[in-house]
Amino acid sequence: MATTTLKISGMTCGHCVKSVTEALEDVDGVKRADVDLQQGRATVEYDESRTTPRSLAQAVTEEGYPAEEIQ
Repeated sequence: MATTTLKISGMTCGHCVKSVTEALEDVDGVKRADVDLQQGRATVEYDESRTTPRSLAQAVTEEGYPAEEIQ
């Protein structure tokens, strides 16, 4: 398992957090996603043989919240 942190823009409420969490958890290989509204970040634990940070950020962006991996 690997862990990455994503910077996410546009989240303003609990519904946003729920949408982002569900988008991440729907990605094959994601074990856990913790989304922090105040910091605008998500910490994701995932199987690196099944997905990548880029794919995780893309899933969130497709949900309507621009996201990028924090190096």
